[in-house]
This record gives sequence, C-alpha cells and structure tokens, in this order.
Amino acid sequence: MIRLLTRFLVAFVLFGSLLVSADLLAQVSAPPAGRPSTPGSAADKVELLPGSDSLVGMNVPGQVVRKIYNNVRFRQKGMLMYCDLAIQNATTNVIEAYGNVQIIQGDTITVRGDTLFYYGNTRQANVRGRVSLRDRKMTLTTAQLDYDMLSGIAHYPTPGRIVDKENVLTSREGYYDTRTKLFTFRQNVRLVNTKGTLTADSLLYNSITRIATFQGPTRITNKDGVLTAVAGQYNTTSGISNFQRRATVETPKYRLTGDSLYYDNVSELGIAKGNVIMVAKDRQAVITGDHVRYNGKAGISRVTGHAVAKSLANEAAKDTLYLRADTLFSFDNKLTNTRRLLGQKNVILYKSDLQSKCDSLIYDTADSTIYFFKKPIVWSQNKYQMEADSMRAVLKNNKIQTMYLKAKSFVISLDTLKNYNQIKGRTITAFFKTKITSTPLNSAAEEPALVASKTNSPRSVSTAATNTISKRVLTSKSSSPASTTVLNQEQTVLDRVLVDGNGQSLYYAVDEKNKLIGLNHVESSRMNIEFEENKVGRIRFYGHPDSQLIPPKELTPDVQQLDGFRWREAEKPTKNQVLWLETPPAEQPIIRKPLKNKSTIKPLAQKLVRKGNN
Repeated sequence: MIRLLTRFLVAFVLFGSLLVSADLLAQVSAPPAGRPSTPGSAADKVELLPGSDSLVGMNVPGQVVRKIYNNVRFRQKGMLMYCDLAIQNATTNVIEAYGNVQIIQGDTITVRGDTLFYYGNTRQANVRGRVSLRDRKMTLTTAQLDYDMLSGIAHYPTPGRIVDKENVLTSREGYYDTRTKLFTFRQNVRLVNTKGTLTADSLLYNSITRIATFQGPTRITNKDGVLTAVAGQYNTTSGISNFQRRATVETPKYRLTGDSLYYDNVSELGIAKGNVIMVAKDRQAVITGDHVRYNGKAGISRVTGHAVAKSLANEAAKDTLYLRADTLFSFDNKLTNTRRLLGQKNVILYKSDLQSKCDSLIYDTADSTIYFFKKPIVWSQNKYQMEADSMRAVLKNNKIQTMYLKAKSFVISLDTLKNYNQIKGRTITAFFKTKITSTPLNSAAEEPALVASKTNSPRSVSTAATNTISKRVLTSKSSSPASTTVLNQEQTVLDRVLVDGNGQSLYYAVDEKNKLIGLNHVESSRMNIEFEENKVGRIRFYGHPDSQLIPPKELTPDVQQLDGFRWREAEKPTKNQVLWLETPPAEQPIIRKPLKNKSTIKPLAQKLVRKGNN
C-alpha cells in the first residue's frame, strides 16, 4: 500500500527539472529594507545604448535626469534592458522603465513586464504589471517580481504561477536564493500534473540536493489515493521520502497512519513509527503497533511494539477477532489477493466464541485456517478448554467448525453441575456446530400470554449451512395483551469428538432427572463421542476398551482428574488484555499425580455408555 507514495511523489522528479536551473531567477527579487542607495563606480553605471528615437533632458536641480523615447536600450554588467519609455537619473543611477519592458540575461533568461524600477547602485530590479519570466524549461507569471542581485534573493509577493511541459505550480508567495539554490513557496501552494495534485501551506526545494521539504499541512492526491502530512521531505534523486507529525496514506482499499513515515522509492521499503494504524478496508481488518516495516516487492509487513490485529469476523453480529503478539507478520499474495498473518511470541487471540494463548500462530485467509504452535490452549463457548502440542482450527462463515489437536491432546468441559468432563489422547478432532438459542428479555408478573413461536425455538444448525443474523422475534396470542420479547442468538457448541491413540475419557453420567449416576472412566485406543443439547449423548469405543463406573459415594479427588488436568479458565484472555490495556495472568503450573493401582470396580460390559451431563 505504501507503494503509492511513488506515484504521489514522482511529480517532484519532474518538478525538479523545473527548479534546477540555478540561473533561472538570478535576475529578480526584493531588496533588504533599510539598505541605503550608495553611489557606484563608473563601471557600475547603467549605460544607455544608441538607437533610441529621442532623448529629452529634464530640469531637476543638482541631478542629471533624462527621458528617452522608443527603442530604449540599457546595459549593465552583461544585462540588457529594453522598454518604450525610460526616465534615467544618471546621478542616482536609477531607471524607471515603461511599456514592453524586457530584461535579458545571457541567452536563457527573459523577464517581461509593464513597469520596471531599477536601482543600479544596489542592483535591485522591481518589475510590475503583467510580469513573466522565461527560460528554456519554464515560465513564471505574476503581478510583481523583485530581485536583489547583491543578496541573490528573488521574491514574488503576489500570487505566482510556474508552468513547464509537465507541471503547473501556483502559490501566494515565493522566494529563490540563487546562492543556496533554495526555492521557497508559501501559502496556498498547489502543484498539478498528470500524476496528481499536491497542496501545501509551504514548500521548500533545494536544487543542489534535490530535496523537497514540506512545512505545514500537506495533501497529495492522485487516482490511487491521498497522502496527508504536516511536515516531511522527499529526495527527488534517491526517491527517499520522510514524513513526520502524523502522516496518513489512504487508498480505496487501505489506510496507513503513523507519527512518522519513511519510504524508499527504489527498494520499495517503507517504515512507519509511532501509533501506527494499518486499515484494510476491503477485508475490514486493522493492524496497530508502535513500529511497522513494509517490503513492497516481497509484500511483507512486520509490526512490533504493542502489535494488535483486528478483523471483523461477523459483520451482522459485529463480532471482531483480535490478535495480539510481540511481533506480527503479514504476507500478501498478490495473485490470489489473500493474506497470511503470523504472530510470534506471547500470542493472544480473542473472539466472542473463541479465545486462545500460544507461543506462535498462523492465520491463513485463503482457507480460513488458524494454526497454533508451542503450548497452545483454546477456550470456546459453553466452558470448553482444549490443549495440545499444536492445533489447527478451521473456520467457516467466520465460525469455528473443526479443531485438530495433535500430541498430548486434552479437552475439558465444565457441565451445569460444575463437574469437569475430560478427554485425552494422542490426537483429537473436535467438530463444532452453530446453535440458535432464544432468550426472553422481558416477563410479565402473571403467566405470560405471549410466547415465542415454534420457528424461534432453540434448534441446531450446521455451521456449513447458516450464518443467521441475530433477530428479535415477537409473536403473540390474540387472547392476551401481555408481551414477551425473545432474542435469538448464535452459539458455537461442541458436536462430536474423535480420539485416536491412547484415548482416555472421564465424564459424569446422569439419569433422566439429571441425577448423578457415577463417574465413567474409559481407556481405549479410539473413541467417538457425540454431544446432544450440551450433554454427552453417545460414545463409541474401538479396539479393546477398559471402562469402569465409579459410584458417587466412592468419588475422591484423585479419581476425578486425569493426569495433566489443569482448569485454566482464569487465564482465558479478555478483550482488554489483547488490546494491551491489562496484563495477562501467569500460566498455572502443571501438577502431576502419582501413579496408583486401578480400582477394582467392575467394568461396564457395554461399549455403548449412558448419557452424561456436559
């Protein structure tokens, strides 16, 4: 996105050719105030050349003054002056010139105007009227042009316009220092060419270093977007730009803002520092941080210092995914217009239905897959906690659909009776679904007469089939004026769990009245556990399962937890933690249980285990 700076600022490369001519304005400006007019030597006297139609002496006491008519020509130190009428004061070495005034210096510079006041002793030329200055590359037009040849400062105090074959530059006022080769344009500066338009409060350009300096609010606009800044520099030779004081680049798809922006036009390397905000409008994503480094050729961005990525996961529900890390990388695929986001060190993820912590993470927008590495832990809705050496989450319609847990996999769910149902295995695959729940918002003091219709009753829907917007549905019976408002919401719930290798499960079985029957402890090489209405529904074991049912009276803390059990809900990230507004809590230590002999409780004979509460 920063590449568009090339197009914004390439105008100055062309404009540089307009400004480079050091001799261009070496003929025009304003004298310093208060400098007295001192008599010059004979060599400094303005010489009247022959060829004028007539010369008339004027009676001025103590001074030699003459009026010259038609075809008037003067010369001083290589400068030629032409006009229709001139009044020359030979004593003070001052000339007033009127009508078709021209000043020619060498074979490159021509100044024209209606009136000229020329002070020969101080070499000050003040041109008025329809003033123009031309050289081989440009034309300056203004109503007033002053040039102090002794100080080398040229000045036009009235609005001026500079035109060449590529550019048109206008400003309220302008200066040129012929010694330092520095141009200064002030007030209402506007540069227009085929590449775009620049507007600024002031602009400085050094024709030796080829560096343009912006001072005051500056705006560069072209077909690709807009750049705004308060101060900055651009080197028209090296193509390096440096903007300060909260600069912003905005295109139809992106917006980049920082306290400072640096960009190398040749290498396409961009650096933004200080409260950086990168917005991808088409993807509804935002990346913030203290420091951003962008490689345009490779399409890689690196964000450090309070790095946070935000992505609107569900526009209808206004559900946003937040990702925090010590370092964030963004890899753009220009062919597929997709992005891969990489988080390194102390990664925290927050979404309304999914929270996670891990050492590193990859989010690939091409297939909506999130990869978790190095001690990842994931929490989902309805009190589910998942851990493994590595995980992979597949999203569909911006909802979690499948979780793949690899090596040392551990799933814990907290049921309504505050019991911890547990599943362990070498690899675990967890399938989720989206469930529509209805919540009454108001209730009458008496028995409600208004009820939610059947279409608003809780129902389970596959995440592949729906992305329903939450609605408030109001239905009524005609027999009563009372009312109840129902809020329909989406919830992601666990649907099925597959365990492959060294499977262990520990869950609490209840009867139809939700009364505890006992604790089921099953070990099997493979398991298939299904859930219905947030309860364990059907379990299938493969191979040679070893199962046992522990009655409620024989439950002890030792048998209620599998080895490696840690309920880490206190570590579950919050939105403020992801946004660096709060400090995340430290990780809880692992408590290993000593190995004990198995209970002599008679194992279950059936492989189909009864429903348990979840």
